[in-house]
Amino acid sequence: MSISHKKCLPEEKRVQKRICVYNYCPGENQGADTVIDSSYMDFKHFLLKLRSKFEIPPTTPCVLTDTDRVDLTSDKFEQLHDGSTLLLWDHAGQKLPVATEEPITFQPHYDTVTKSGVYEYYDSAGQKSLPYALAELLDNSISATAKNTGVRMIEIRILLDETLGKPAVVVIDNGCGMTAKQLNNWAVFRLSKFSKPEGYVPPEHTPLSLNSDISYFGVGGKQAVFFIGHSVRMISKAVGSPDVHELVLSEERFVQKEKNQEDIYSEVIRNRNPGDSSHVNRNEERFLHGIIAEEAEKESFTAVVITGVRPKHVTDLKDDFVGWTRQLAHTYHYYIHGDDTNYMKGSDHSPEIDVQITLREKLPRCPRVMNLREVDTDMQALYIKAAADEFVFQAEASSALVEGIIRYHPFLYEKETYPEDPNSVQAPVDEEDDNIEPGFLTQARGKRPIFECFWNGRLIPYTTISEFDWCALPKGSKVPAECYSRFSGVLFANDKFQVTTNKLTFIDLEVKLKSKDIIFTCDVNGQTRRRNIQKEFTQWLLHCHEKYDKQVKFLTYMSTITRTDVAVKKHQHPWATFSAIQWDNKTFTKGQQIKTQKTMPIMHGTIVQFLLYGTYNSDVFATGGHVEIEWEPRALYDETKIVPISKIDKTATKEAIQMSISKDLAKVPDKLKVKWSQGDPWSQNGVIPAGTLLGPLNVEILNQKEESISRMPSMRQRSKKKLSVMQSVIFHDPKGDRVLASYVCQYSQQWGFWFKEIHNLSDLGKYTLCLNTVSGENNSTNFGGNTLPSYTLKFTIKEGPAVSFKVVDCEDSKVYVGEPFDIVLQLKDAYDNPAKPPPDLKPVLACSALQLRYDSVDLSRTTFVIRAVQAFGKIQTPHQYKTSELKVTLPGLEEDSQTFKYHLLPGKPHSLRVMPEDEVVAIENGKPVRFSVEVCDVSGNITARPKHIVHCQVESLPTAKADCSSTGAGQIVTETIDLKLAQGQSQHLKATFEIPGRQDILLVEREIVVVPSTRLTRIELWKQNDGNFVLRDKDEIEWPAGGLLDDLCYKLYDEAGTEVPPTAEIASSIKVNWTGCVSLEDLMQGKLPVIEVPTQAQKERFYQVSLQDQSVSVAFTIIASPDEPARLKATMPQSAVKLGETLGKINLELLDRYGNATKALNSTCVNDITVEAEGLVSSSIDYLWKESSHSVVVTGVSFQSGSPGSRELSFTYQSFVERIIIKVTTGLPAHLKLLEGPKQPLQVLNGHGIDTAFVVQLYDRWENPSTDQRVVVHIKSSSDALKVMKSVTSQPVNELGQASFTVKRLSGPKGNYQLQFKGSFNQNPIHGLSIDLTLIPDTSRPVGLSVMYDKNVRFIAGGIFPVFTVTVVSEEGIPITNCNPAAISMFLWSGAPSGTEPPATALRLRCNKPPANQNNNFHFRNKDIPQEVGQYTVQFSLSTGETTKVSSNQIPVEVVANQPSTLGSDSQLSTPVVFHSKDITKRTLVENLTLRILDSYGNQAGEDMEGTVSVIIKNCDDNPNKVIPQLDGQSSCDVTLSKGKAYIERLVIMEDSPGEDGACYVLLFKLDVLTDPTPLAAFELLFRFYNDAQHQTRMSQLSSKKDKLCTDIKRYNDLSEMYTGLHKCLTDRYDEAKRKESILQNQLVSKLKLRPPVTIKTVNQHLSRKMSEANQIEKMPRRVCSIPKYSDGQQDVLGKVGHLAFVQDDDAARVISWHIKGDMDCVVTKTREAANRVFSATRGMQQVLPLDCVYVSLRHRSLPHIRHDQPLFHPAGNPVFARDLLIYPKSNMEYNMVFKNFLGDTILMDDLNSATNYRQILVQHQIHCPSILTRQGDRVSMKGKFGGAQNKAPPIANLQVFGAPLSNNFHILKEEIELLRRYSSAVQNKLDAQEELEDHRKQSAEMNTKQREIEEKKKELVEVEKELASTSLQPKKRSLQQAGETSGARKRHKTAT
Repeated sequence: MSISHKKCLPEEKRVQKRICVYNYCPGENQGADTVIDSSYMDFKHFLLKLRSKFEIPPTTPCVLTDTDRVDLTSDKFEQLHDGSTLLLWDHAGQKLPVATEEPITFQPHYDTVTKSGVYEYYDSAGQKSLPYALAELLDNSISATAKNTGVRMIEIRILLDETLGKPAVVVIDNGCGMTAKQLNNWAVFRLSKFSKPEGYVPPEHTPLSLNSDISYFGVGGKQAVFFIGHSVRMISKAVGSPDVHELVLSEERFVQKEKNQEDIYSEVIRNRNPGDSSHVNRNEERFLHGIIAEEAEKESFTAVVITGVRPKHVTDLKDDFVGWTRQLAHTYHYYIHGDDTNYMKGSDHSPEIDVQITLREKLPRCPRVMNLREVDTDMQALYIKAAADEFVFQAEASSALVEGIIRYHPFLYEKETYPEDPNSVQAPVDEEDDNIEPGFLTQARGKRPIFECFWNGRLIPYTTISEFDWCALPKGSKVPAECYSRFSGVLFANDKFQVTTNKLTFIDLEVKLKSKDIIFTCDVNGQTRRRNIQKEFTQWLLHCHEKYDKQVKFLTYMSTITRTDVAVKKHQHPWATFSAIQWDNKTFTKGQQIKTQKTMPIMHGTIVQFLLYGTYNSDVFATGGHVEIEWEPRALYDETKIVPISKIDKTATKEAIQMSISKDLAKVPDKLKVKWSQGDPWSQNGVIPAGTLLGPLNVEILNQKEESISRMPSMRQRSKKKLSVMQSVIFHDPKGDRVLASYVCQYSQQWGFWFKEIHNLSDLGKYTLCLNTVSGENNSTNFGGNTLPSYTLKFTIKEGPAVSFKVVDCEDSKVYVGEPFDIVLQLKDAYDNPAKPPPDLKPVLACSALQLRYDSVDLSRTTFVIRAVQAFGKIQTPHQYKTSELKVTLPGLEEDSQTFKYHLLPGKPHSLRVMPEDEVVAIENGKPVRFSVEVCDVSGNITARPKHIVHCQVESLPTAKADCSSTGAGQIVTETIDLKLAQGQSQHLKATFEIPGRQDILLVEREIVVVPSTRLTRIELWKQNDGNFVLRDKDEIEWPAGGLLDDLCYKLYDEAGTEVPPTAEIASSIKVNWTGCVSLEDLMQGKLPVIEVPTQAQKERFYQVSLQDQSVSVAFTIIASPDEPARLKATMPQSAVKLGETLGKINLELLDRYGNATKALNSTCVNDITVEAEGLVSSSIDYLWKESSHSVVVTGVSFQSGSPGSRELSFTYQSFVERIIIKVTTGLPAHLKLLEGPKQPLQVLNGHGIDTAFVVQLYDRWENPSTDQRVVVHIKSSSDALKVMKSVTSQPVNELGQASFTVKRLSGPKGNYQLQFKGSFNQNPIHGLSIDLTLIPDTSRPVGLSVMYDKNVRFIAGGIFPVFTVTVVSEEGIPITNCNPAAISMFLWSGAPSGTEPPATALRLRCNKPPANQNNNFHFRNKDIPQEVGQYTVQFSLSTGETTKVSSNQIPVEVVANQPSTLGSDSQLSTPVVFHSKDITKRTLVENLTLRILDSYGNQAGEDMEGTVSVIIKNCDDNPNKVIPQLDGQSSCDVTLSKGKAYIERLVIMEDSPGEDGACYVLLFKLDVLTDPTPLAAFELLFRFYNDAQHQTRMSQLSSKKDKLCTDIKRYNDLSEMYTGLHKCLTDRYDEAKRKESILQNQLVSKLKLRPPVTIKTVNQHLSRKMSEANQIEKMPRRVCSIPKYSDGQQDVLGKVGHLAFVQDDDAARVISWHIKGDMDCVVTKTREAANRVFSATRGMQQVLPLDCVYVSLRHRSLPHIRHDQPLFHPAGNPVFARDLLIYPKSNMEYNMVFKNFLGDTILMDDLNSATNYRQILVQHQIHCPSILTRQGDRVSMKGKFGGAQNKAPPIANLQVFGAPLSNNFHILKEEIELLRRYSSAVQNKLDAQEELEDHRKQSAEMNTKQREIEEKKKELVEVEKELASTSLQPKKRSLQQAGETSGARKRHKTAT
């Protein structure tokens, strides 16, 4: 705006300010600047002084603005501050002639101080930040008291008593205090001790770095006080100073200063006398009077008084007093307690620092006082108290020193002593971490880090060190793994390590400690030595374990189980089971009876197994465990208990335990005693009549002592279980057993167990009475695995005598008149049971109104039948049921009569009844005859039966019928009788009635008399004025079109030929068909209406005159003839014609006025006819005369020009003119053009489609769009190699002449193709078009799997497969690395390769995590080789969709035997039983035995081994006095071993061999191999020896039976173990699948914001939508590198340069690709070997670059114009390194190395002018300039050249350029899709696992059945073993001296003895 004058400012608003003004008005002073002091000026005076300064006349207009070109007003002038800059312009839009400079001032906002603590202190890991803010104040106090010679006293007073003022926190120390200057320095933010004027002197080293030098950075105190409150008052008195200095900083003062525009960072320090509190006048600070009053007694001090304490901190200080004081004690533990870390264990120690904390609240609450020395629950105190030993070490690098202590916390008596941190939150355990040892979660430390870290003796709380390599659990450690979780550690770092300003976190501690420069030393026997610290630590840890841990040794591992009794689910598995333990020099084994101690109650039991959490497979030491015992006696307790091993009473003896068990066992129930209180007891299997009472019964329960009991014996501390007796009566019905009565009787003191009578035993059959002893609420008949005593009685119930009867099937019975039926009677006893009828029964039948009779009776067991009963009588309502009652009486029964109802119906047809019943019936000629007929039964009742149709036959008439099937009656109406009666004479006819096919029903006849009628029979027509004009029926006459036929009359005649005069009635019935308007009066006079002849010539019109009923009529036809010509008519063959098409024949004719064609045209008229129209070709028109129709045909009419539309055709003949409008349409289809389509050039990824549809348009040869829908457009590819999937292959054009084609998918070899669009019209081709496209391979589509493994390795049974490395190969042969590892599986099955897919029974294995730096492949490691030799097949499969799979070739695997392990038999051998007999068969031990060398899995091995098998007999025990049988002829024998096997034909003992009768021996086959010194296990065969044949035969049978039982039991045990293992495996799999599903669901809820629960339907919807979005993004046209890719499938080949990066910008992609166009197709490899391989494979035609032969400095360099991070100048054109515009598909240093090698420091800028200018300035600065590229395509070489074709990039279409990257949204979608797929897969895995688990559980019933069978076999085995053992209880030795005696002598010797 223009400068105007304003009023002066008031005096009070004048502000000192100096303003700089630049003058840009024309004149001598243009561009000058000046500074005007406007301190006492208003806007008006300022403008006057400004004009005066620059000599601008008052009349000259000008504009004054600020530097933002905003006009200055008086209001804005007031807002200017000192140093502002203004611009003076000639006009508003003036251009700035030169640059200006505007001075500014800036200072930090006061929030830098007041808000800094909010961002510096934060809660973490369960720890609150308030104690660490207080710790900052304690740091200052500790530093201040560092040089105190006496007690270092620090007080923290929390004043929450409102009577003393507002809440406050006061920190007071007795340190050196601060002078006024030092207090000023304290207030300066970030004035560290290194920057203070007095300088910094580092302290000397002290143990644990306790140097008190922890007030460090100059920020902590300010941050802490403003974090706690809003204001701080610093009060301090320095040593030797008489004055007290006081400084107040407050947030309120900062805000006020800002408003007043005062210097914020300025304040005053009050210097006063000690104890002077006169300046304290605020009521909320009245507590200061007491604090100031204490100053007089202090030599020096510092007090920090914080007021305005934030409410949150007030609550925390008050409610969590114990927590934050414990955290402070933890932070300063070693300052408070000193460096003696054993003080907690009683060492003499006096603390150095006394920290007193007082919390004062409003009365009546007492103040809380805490001295931090008294806190013994901080973590360091807990660690020290719980430690049994320490390991001291140091870590040093240069001057950086860390002192460390590791403390061991042993396991003592079933619990860990490692202390728990009440403040920490344990980090979640990654359950997928393969490095977590089993049982880790139950170990002492868990996942908590080992080391807490201290800096200068003070805790840095948020930094911890997990471990060092030397103290981590190594593989194969001799120290138990749990010992590595029993130690804690602490690190003391000096100030050479950096911490954050809030002292919460170390900056570089962990990095330095894990660097290679650090040196660890350890303290051995009080001396620091540089040794192998890992070795020293391991020895120390082993020493601690052996000395301090109290543990148990578990022996004989059995299996690993899952415990469902454990509450925490993740602790339920794995639990290893053992059969024995060694504890305190005692061994406890499975099956041993023990006694517990310190349990409620004390138990005796048998050890079932020992349990230890973790995965073990051999003997192991552990710190404790559990024992599972079976509470004895089992019959009494029926329970198993799991108790800690420490509960075993080691002092209990076996005898005492057995005595206690036997004493309890005698008290259990043994049998039932039953008494019949009334009558004799029922006998077993007795027969009882129905209705006999059962009972009453009295039952007693007796134990083994014959004592009556009613409860289970006492179970010590447990309550006694009541016993009851359950009575059940079971009826054995053929359909199944039914329980008729079931009662549970409780014990009564008066009656005992008493059961009343049972009355309802009336059903016939077998019964069982069961009395069972039951216990518990569920009435169990078993207790402790034994069945409680019971009593069973079986009996049978039979029927009684007959007393009544009932009629069978009598309800709603139907009885037909005269038809016989049977009555069936069922006889019953008193309980309604079927009974036999008495003899000589004679029934009596009675029924009212009917006559009844029967023929005979039949007796059949319990039924009585009355045969052939008949009923006769009249039915009043023949068409309805008549209900009657029939009474049956059987004299002699108690209930002798029964009455039942029945329905009486008519019987069979017997006769016909015809009405009228007269023999002669008269009827008038011309009318029908009517008769009524009825069908009757024998009693005259109307009856209805199917197919009863009555026929009536009248002479000369068709048969009339009446259907009487439903009602028995009907009406018969004959057709009309129309006879020609001569002279009125009547005639006679005969009628006959019958039912065809029923000869038993007589026919009926009637006579009919027909008399003449008086009806009209004829009409005659005539013209009144023309007597010759008579119209007869069916006459034809010709009459002019449009004329009238009038004066027409009629006459009527009857049947006798007599004329009948028309009456009114007759006239009203006469109808004519040519008009509806008829005069009744004219009709009565015999006149008819006028007839109007039709106007259409040659049309015949039918006319009729008739009576109303059409019985009499006369009809005639009138033909109209044409009139005179009236107009010319042209008949067109069509309404439209195509351009270029000849119109068909046009017919011209003359018409009369009614449009009828006349014959007025002749052959000479063709010369007078003309045709005219626009664009008409007249020369081709011809005219043809047609004599037959008297018309002219015009031909040759066509249009050859013009546009489509309507045309007028004009035909002229003499005075007649005819004009016709015809539509001219487009011509015949001629060619096709592309109307719409995708952008070209077209590049498509293989396997993808083209989103944009191709729309082609049809045109004629005049370029008019054609709409001829008869044209069909086809689409096809130019080559058969290109497979095109499209929406349609061909289609006709639509109504617009267009055809749309969508290409859904293109697949085939990469290359250039064409899509061809061709048309066809009536099988004639139409010229089409072709679209060029380039098919690019899809590098993300997997097409195969490449498998690499060591092909030279042998697959040994039971071993581990070699590592299989699987590479997913894309279409172009390069690896795909982004596949989901869960989708890749390894399948293993037995048998040779077959087909392309693995069988359904194949074992599926998952892939492992890839090793480091090998993420391109998928690895299968540590997969077990099958234990059975044979041929197997391995195949790998990748699932890429629901139905799509990519599989590798099937790999045959030949599994060979493992190392030879033992000697074994090739068949199952039974236990031989022999005795000293002459019969060699009874002395034969083995026969035809083949022994083979086997591996540890039972496979035949050692086929190349030769040697000898030695056979001897030895004792099966260690008894040296036991006589050993002798082999036949020798004590041992040798058998040759050849090719790994030895054959033994027969092995027998000698005749009369010595040995003990019934004893067991072992036949030992020991192998001695010549070539292999490794001993192999011998083969042992147990056999039995007997002295007599009979005993031997029996024992042989028992041995065989035992062997079979043992085999069956072993087979079941194996099956059971497999079933249990499979169940555990399936359960674990289901739990794991469920866990993973939950984790993925949480991720879905978190990332995709889905609402839980997430269903599969929701996932599929989101997956479909996101895949569609990703496909749309992926299919969107984008720049693609057209260079063919190269890959040989090896990892060391990165690919061609053009495919290693993307460029977003088209211009940048063009110029960079052109710049390195010679290198774009270079193949880059990692190694020289890979480069040589590519070079050889391409015969030297492919250029290659091995990266290991390239040196490129990867150090980041700045652009040339930047030096020391400062620009030398500000260039235009946005220079940037060209390589920085490349986007790599992977974060890989190798890619950066490639392009730094090719591009170097090449720069990209916007334009050529900026590039040359930039180079010029660099050269002026003597700086080397690299090559410069521009976005316009220019290049300035490093030599300075530019211009010319060689320095100009061609268009992008002519280049092979870098591709464009996909959008970030695409990668986000891919991550979300992968997450959705993983979740869907996880849900499916869970469902599959659940289904498998459920299927497996269904087999439990079968397993239970097998278990019961095995239990029976086990019992049978025990009996067999007892019988076998009974023969050897007193074995009889047979010495060698007795070997010569015969069996007979031995027998006599035995008898004599």
